Amino acid sequence: MANTVLTPTMITNEAVIVLENQCNAVKFMDSSYSDQFAKDGAKIGATLNIRKPARYIGRQGSTLQVEDQTETQVPLVLTTQFGVDVQFTSQELTLSLQDFSKRVLMPQMAVIRNRVDRDAALLYLTTPNEVGTPGTPPATLTSLLQVRQRLLEMGAPDDDQLFLLLSPAANTSLINGLGTLFNSQKLLTEQYESGTIDAGVGLKIAIDQNVGTQVVGPLGGSPTINGAGQGLTSGWAYSMNLLVNGWTAAAAPRLNAGDVFTIANVFSVNPQSRQSTGVLQQFVALSNVSSDAAGNSTIPIVPALISAGQYQNVTISPPNAAVVTPLGSAGISYPQNLGFHKSAFTIAFADLVLPKGVDMAERKVYKNISLRVIRAYDINNDRFPSRTDVLYGTKAIYPELGCRLTN
Repeated sequence: MANTVLTPTMITNEAVIVLENQCNAVKFMDSSYSDQFAKDGAKIGATLNIRKPARYIGRQGSTLQVEDQTETQVPLVLTTQFGVDVQFTSQELTLSLQDFSKRVLMPQMAVIRNRVDRDAALLYLTTPNEVGTPGTPPATLTSLLQVRQRLLEMGAPDDDQLFLLLSPAANTSLINGLGTLFNSQKLLTEQYESGTIDAGVGLKIAIDQNVGTQVVGPLGGSPTINGAGQGLTSGWAYSMNLLVNGWTAAAAPRLNAGDVFTIANVFSVNPQSRQSTGVLQQFVALSNVSSDAAGNSTIPIVPALISAGQYQNVTISPPNAAVVTPLGSAGISYPQNLGFHKSAFTIAFADLVLPKGVDMAERKVYKNISLRVIRAYDINNDRFPSRTDVLYGTKAIYPELGCRLTN
């Protein structure tokens, strides 16, 4: 078959399709906000405030009880521009599209895919819910059921949009542990075609090599709440600062960003009924936390403590001296397999500017992934230097609808 001179449109179309096919996390996370960044010339730092629906308490009886219409919003910021730069010879540009894709595009897209996918998997850092036994690989249905249970307790819809990203090691452990379970031929075919595993527990499971690993901070001391009445009794906040004392004095850090902890007698509540789930609410530190000379610290956390009102998420505001208990052992690394409802996390791609005066400048959007390819011509060496870029941002819009499976 005669070779075809590849056009800019052919190259860009093929590149974005290859990228999408390699991104597991992107496939499962919400990317519906990408079109709101679909404008020529988007820049790093552009922000979209995502509106979340109002929540109400309701009334019992016939007496009118008007509630405030309180809408909340979460900012999604385009934080990362990433790309790969290569050079093509005139000969390479006369390859068949299949050869060009295999030799040039797939290696390029693998690099971009891994960066995008890694950033998506790192959303565990703002995910407070955690199940599993640190240091013990998941090997039974119980591990999977615990993930689903926590998501449902936090108000996740019980639909077909519940996912779980597993590290290769965790996947191996689970397959070995579940090897005796029967799956129909029809189910096995669907799993092969979708690239996911359905263990029959209401979760779609996929392997992801970029599953994060959390290293627990040094900890030290006996941390407790420093002052009663912290948090909100009405309204809403995405995060807050929590005052804690009792740490080992003057040490940096005590907690690492992404560390999870509980507070004695502070239980989570169902977001609609506001009844206790019977499970201690878990909180995640958003940055490294050090202690001062008196053993005090200020911990930025998600979620904010809200003990009453429309957005209540805990049974009580913690009393002074309530015990703070970090999860895991100091200095130990734990893989963070990530379960979530599709609406929990979002990843948005933006359209980058197309410059003038070059050999080629093309942009293609495929399934909300916007990819730009720019090519120039080097007349001295008969080469075509080329750059491929994506601009994107990630955010935990509903962090309570995510759950780590630690092992």
